[in-house]
Amino acid sequence: MPAPQIVAHSPDGIKAFGHVNLMVDTLIANATIEDLRAITRNLLASGSPGLASAFTDAARIRLRQTIAKRIANTNGLFEPELDGIHAAPSSSLDNTLARIRSLYGAGMGFASLGLLVTIVKATIGLRWGRDGSMAAMLAVIDTDISQAIQSCKEELEGGRVNDLTAARDAVNKLWVSVQESLADVKSWGGEFPFERAASSIEFWKF
Repeated sequence: MPAPQIVAHSPDGIKAFGHVNLMVDTLIANATIEDLRAITRNLLASGSPGLASAFTDAARIRLRQTIAKRIANTNGLFEPELDGIHAAPSSSLDNTLARIRSLYGAGMGFASLGLLVTIVKATIGLRWGRDGSMAAMLAVIDTDISQAIQSCKEELEGGRVNDLTAARDAVNKLWVSVQESLADVKSWGGEFPFERAASSIEFWKF
């Protein structure tokens, strides 16, 4: 049985063909997610300087191939708590955040912004206390937005943005959604959850 063929792309777009050793492929197919994460981290930490770059190049190729098929479900990101007044994060939100982090972690920050806009907009009209799971999750999302913006900056600096107009439009939509959230939270006297995100966007010019 021949080993699976792997098709990769070099930075200049030329296809490169290779094969995964059959035993290695058996390991990949059967190892736990935790083991694969540990192996990957150890490899990247101990490998050559170009290995991490090659890894993220391969990750971006894969994510571009699957982005249309695996866009996270953005329905029901939040659900009502038992009191019927406050909101709480749902399992769908976890799945969406995992997709967002995969994108910006691979250097596809701009591709992650649309999903972040969906999350921010989904908070409008909801209520939550200063403590609890909702407030804690929104603080995490605030950090995710800042991380995605940093990924966007690195994407620009790396010359990987082909459409600057679309990139600016994505950032503007995120800015508008954050401002809408601010106005909504002020209307019911809540604590605005996206302060870091607002600052990251406001002072970023490109």
